[in-house]
Amino acid sequence: MGSSSGMSRWANRVALVTGASIGIGAAVAAKLAEHGMTVVGCARNKDAIQKLAEEIEGKGFPGKLIPVKCDVSNETDIENMFKFIEENYGGVDVCVNNAGFSTPETLLELNATQMRAMLDVNVVGLVLCASKSANSMLARKVNDGHIFNINSMSGHRLTGWLNFYAATKFAVTALTEGLRRELVANSRIRVT
Repeated sequence: MGSSSGMSRWANRVALVTGASIGIGAAVAAKLAEHGMTVVGCARNKDAIQKLAEEIEGKGFPGKLIPVKCDVSNETDIENMFKFIEENYGGVDVCVNNAGFSTPETLLELNATQMRAMLDVNVVGLVLCASKSANSMLARKVNDGHIFNINSMSGHRLTGWLNFYAATKFAVTALTEGLRRELVANSRIRVT
């Protein structure tokens, strides 16, 4: 999203960051708040996001972080989160789909429950959050919105033993391009 001067147009706009309790998600949420965005940070661990929100407030950033408990593998949680965002902040202008996970098992070791759990977070949850964000933007005629799907090198090549995880990330590569093609037809919403 460019330099700090390029970030000024995002001041007071709304960003959704999934998987915002740790790692990349927490860092992105903090950086967006630092640049003046209202950031809805979601994860299963709301307490960790609350702690980060208090740190952000203590630093006096112009933006803020709103912690929301949401398991992106749970469609009802996602529905409730988007309803909360719409009722309190209008809608999503930027979506950072960061939630994702892997387990150490190989294809020969994984069971169906583990595979479905990974698919539900890494693929289904990502698509639901991206599509709900895009539809929020389209409904409000937001033409400069942006959807970021955080991927992995595993989404472009097999890197070791995490082959099912790689399959979910290859799906993210295809879904990102597919969504970009769908949106370019009638909007200027970016998909990265």
